[in-house]
Amino acid sequence: MQGNGTICWQVWLDAGHEGRIFTYSNPDHLLLAPGDLVRVSLRRRRQIGLVVEMVARLPQDLDPGKLLPIEAIHQKAAVDPLWQGLLQDVADDCHTSLFRTLKTALPPGWLGQHRGSAPAQPRLRHWVEPLTGTATLSPLPPRQQQLLERLSLQPEGAWMQEILREWGFSRSVVQGLLVRSLARVQSRAAPQRGSPPGLESPRRLNAAQKQALEHIVSASPGANLLLWGITGSGKTEVYLQAMAACLNRGESSLMLTPEIGLIPQLLDRCQARFGERVIAYHSGLGEPQRIASWRRCQAADRQAPVIVVGTRSAIFLPLAVLGLIVLDEEHDSSYKQESPMPCYHARTVAQRRARLCGARLLLGSATPSLESWLACRREPGQTDPGTTLLRLPQRISGQQDAPVRVVDMRLELAEGHRRLISRALRGRLDRLRDQDGQAVVLVPRRGYSSFLSCRSCGEVVQCPHCDVALTVHRHRDGHQTLRCHWCGHRQEPTLRCGSCGSTAFKPFGAGTQRVMEQLEQELEGLRLLRFDRDTTRGRDGHRRLLEQFAAGEADVLVGTQMLTKGIDLPRVTLAAVLAADGLLHRPDLRSGEQCLQVLLQLAGRAGRGERPGEVIVQTYSPDHPVILHLIDGRYDKYLETERQVRQQAGLVPFSRACLLRLAGASATATATAAATLAERIRGPLQEADWLLVGPAPAPVARVADRHRWNVLLHGPVGSALPLPPEAELRALVGRQVSLSIDPDPLAL
Repeated sequence: MQGNGTICWQVWLDAGHEGRIFTYSNPDHLLLAPGDLVRVSLRRRRQIGLVVEMVARLPQDLDPGKLLPIEAIHQKAAVDPLWQGLLQDVADDCHTSLFRTLKTALPPGWLGQHRGSAPAQPRLRHWVEPLTGTATLSPLPPRQQQLLERLSLQPEGAWMQEILREWGFSRSVVQGLLVRSLARVQSRAAPQRGSPPGLESPRRLNAAQKQALEHIVSASPGANLLLWGITGSGKTEVYLQAMAACLNRGESSLMLTPEIGLIPQLLDRCQARFGERVIAYHSGLGEPQRIASWRRCQAADRQAPVIVVGTRSAIFLPLAVLGLIVLDEEHDSSYKQESPMPCYHARTVAQRRARLCGARLLLGSATPSLESWLACRREPGQTDPGTTLLRLPQRISGQQDAPVRVVDMRLELAEGHRRLISRALRGRLDRLRDQDGQAVVLVPRRGYSSFLSCRSCGEVVQCPHCDVALTVHRHRDGHQTLRCHWCGHRQEPTLRCGSCGSTAFKPFGAGTQRVMEQLEQELEGLRLLRFDRDTTRGRDGHRRLLEQFAAGEADVLVGTQMLTKGIDLPRVTLAAVLAADGLLHRPDLRSGEQCLQVLLQLAGRAGRGERPGEVIVQTYSPDHPVILHLIDGRYDKYLETERQVRQQAGLVPFSRACLLRLAGASATATATAAATLAERIRGPLQEADWLLVGPAPAPVARVADRHRWNVLLHGPVGSALPLPPEAELRALVGRQVSLSIDPDPLAL
């Protein structure tokens, strides 16, 4: 406190990459504390900043009368010390600042320039709860007695709106019970739309599910568990019953899924079981909804625990009493953020958070990542408790895994069949409706064709802003456009080749649109739906298409890899893969692992109901190791082979990697910055036994007119990054070139 009675506070604001701390006065005597978010002005712009601490004494050269005031409190206690400790650890792991990590963890717009709208508040409604153990000395009026009897049938209470509209009582009747202390009214967050009026009972578990659930519920605080269950084995039911056990202990649960497209199905399952206790949090929600969800999480306690269903960013939600973290489809690469910084992996953050707060971490997958599988292996001399492996080896339907049939497209071509759909697949699709079944068909790419090429000289039509070919898209009226899937550029098809002047163009490759067209031409009467990023845009796009298909409004669902992730469709008896080679032959360390995961996950979509399923894979590489492992279904055998290969070569995860990405408008400036950066860090890396590879142009060297260079670092497993502070690295590359530090990248 200063001599004039004005209390001053230090506030952390969005100024520079790491933020800056400024001093503000508090003339209105707002009740502030470290961790509050406040609204202030900075350079005549409204900002939201984080209160750091009270200023005990101002410097002598700073006039208190010239300090700008703190205008209002935006959010009380937004950052508590334990939560800030987690974020500091994540910032250190990702080699970035705490401020940048805070911006990622808080709802959008809560740190930085304030857009002027009032902070969104959760929608509150009145909940009427009967008070037990109280008695009235005088008889109640008939309507009050009737209401009290009705409330006694559901002692947990009811919504005021339900009492007035559905039960038919007036507010005066409710008020009469309040005056006599026979009931009380509380303000609660309104249930999300679509919450069911009645709650579903838990389903009966088989022996393997029961054993897994017992291990999860009895696990020690901070324990890591891997639930390895084949597709259709009932992992979701185990999740639900484990979360129910947490609720009974007064603990909240956090359930993550890798894609927004999986949210509707999981949300429906959770709301059917737990009603309004369920909170959704993902980027598909509007900003007010995300803020309301964040605040509901912050308010959760042992008396009102919640269940959160969200995507990657939900791992940072403020849940004080967290008992369980579930990562469904834990192997999925979408859990890793590549841009912007911090480049965190939600699984790594979940492991750290579980240790910090004593929650159990449950990883679930039919095709676990190599890293999670290795964590379950007990090596000699290992002191880390590691991860406990739980297996669900059978489908709850009792069906066996669908057999895999591989179609060698080389033989199809040699025998004169040049169509996208093999004869075997066409025959199976012809019988589909007669057998009252459905099919899912995986196509590696969306659009009509992968690229457009000049038939005279072979020149491929490129995006003018990126070093990638434009994809052909066809509209319903037959009109075609060219689109870039990297930067979004669109243009009309080229009339003349820019290289030779020819007008002869031919599309190559097949996307989801072309497959749809071929199926419509060859299989008359077959009802088709397309499931890719183009058709699922907008709110509830995924839900709408899946509900149509589940309701039997289509026979075949044609889509990209979105098809393979956690979709439960009991009537599907056929799963097919066109052009599997597009997944097999990628120049990446993890290409084999990720391709087999996709194919096994797709295979698991078939035969989940009462009828057996079948899988058909079209490929020009039938002898590829991934295809052979798909046929025998031994994913653990593949993991063991992959472990041996990587361990002998000293590759990830038996070493550590970090990727430095640089991008700039000038090709020369970006290349120079990459070379300067590499020279600066080469010495410290060598001293720490790390290897520097590059600098080199990125695999896609230009995106949206920005030239991209990479510097790859390899070092001993478990070692810290031997890099100077982020601010020093940014100073080396200059203001014209952006820098992203990606520890433990998935794409190598």
